[in-house]
Amino acid sequence: MRPALKYMVVGCVMVMQFTVVAAFAAENADGKKFQQWLNDFYSTAESQGISKTTYQKAFRGVTTPDETVLKKASYQPEFKTEIWDYLDARVNSLSGSKGKKMETKHLKTLDAVEARLGVRKSILLAIWSMESNYGAILKRKNRLHFVPRALATLAYGDPKRERFGRRQLLASLKILQAGDVDISDFQGSWAGAMGHTQFIPTSYLAYGVDMDGNGRRDIWNSIPDALATAANLLKENGWRTGKTWGYEVVIPKTGEQYKDKTMVLKEWEKLGFKRPGGKTYPWPNDNAVLKLLAGPDGPAFLMMKNFYVLKRYNNADAYALAVGLLGDRLAGFSGPVQSWPRPKGSLSMEDKYEVQRLLQKHGYYDGRIDGYLGKGTRQAIREFQSQAGLEQDGVPSQELLKVLKK
Repeated sequence: MRPALKYMVVGCVMVMQFTVVAAFAAENADGKKFQQWLNDFYSTAESQGISKTTYQKAFRGVTTPDETVLKKASYQPEFKTEIWDYLDARVNSLSGSKGKKMETKHLKTLDAVEARLGVRKSILLAIWSMESNYGAILKRKNRLHFVPRALATLAYGDPKRERFGRRQLLASLKILQAGDVDISDFQGSWAGAMGHTQFIPTSYLAYGVDMDGNGRRDIWNSIPDALATAANLLKENGWRTGKTWGYEVVIPKTGEQYKDKTMVLKEWEKLGFKRPGGKTYPWPNDNAVLKLLAGPDGPAFLMMKNFYVLKRYNNADAYALAVGLLGDRLAGFSGPVQSWPRPKGSLSMEDKYEVQRLLQKHGYYDGRIDGYLGKGTRQAIREFQSQAGLEQDGVPSQELLKVLKK
């Protein structure tokens, strides 16, 4: 070995060793600070009735904050999801067919929850789909976090969410102390959303239901408990049994000026806000709010009380509309008649399924038919484009779909 090269290699090794030692020292220092924070926080937990035994059980083996939680908390997407893309990903043939299978499988439970709490089974199925893909996310253990550690991390290391983290951490410790969940199952999202229906700890304590009667409110493993807990949240926030969340309407020429206005349905009807197909309003004296979620060129909706109750689950118009539309689909009703103002040449979710099916049929794609056109699908598109003599941009479009169909 030439002397210069020898010294360069030795120097690189020394730099690597120094980097590793420095990283270890930094992690160790942060671990000590976190341990001190946990020790100090116990006095707050004790004042809320948390025993030393429960506290030690929650943090046994926890030495450092969960850095993945902090990364997820700081991640802010730079793009805006259009309403039609949001709905496509959640209200589609896949979520519908899976929901019907779940309805058949859990019909007895769904009927019992509906009878007890007054929330239509199709709405509960839609929430279950939206929150955890009918429980599928609970099987992805690498995406889950130990709830007390995750919430302690937010309280300790995220100034924006410190108050939220402290409050939810105390609630999670109360759940653990009550014995509702085994510590091995105490998993959730980075922000502490838990179980089949994704409840944060304070909401769980407020609305949790032991539907199966085993003495525990187990939204992680008991589907009856999870669905009843979701229904109870809606019921306690004013859900109107037997009534809908809203109606699609065709607006008159000057109708845009009434956006976000509130009137009773019969007044809306007098102004020319008609339901497609000449359908009537069953409750003409009920209040409704006009929503134009894609502007005047997209579908219009008159939203009822139940729409706003759905927003107590997630305070976003798009979320509540998705639950309502998927719930209607599962109940056998059709979706919006009016089209969303999609960009020219873009694909609907059903089109995306078809692209993947045809790529698979022609031997270019061997992944899942899920409508999510990620890296694997786009590489398959490029390979197809290469064979078909097209520009290899990997972009899914109506033109690509036409060529695939040929």
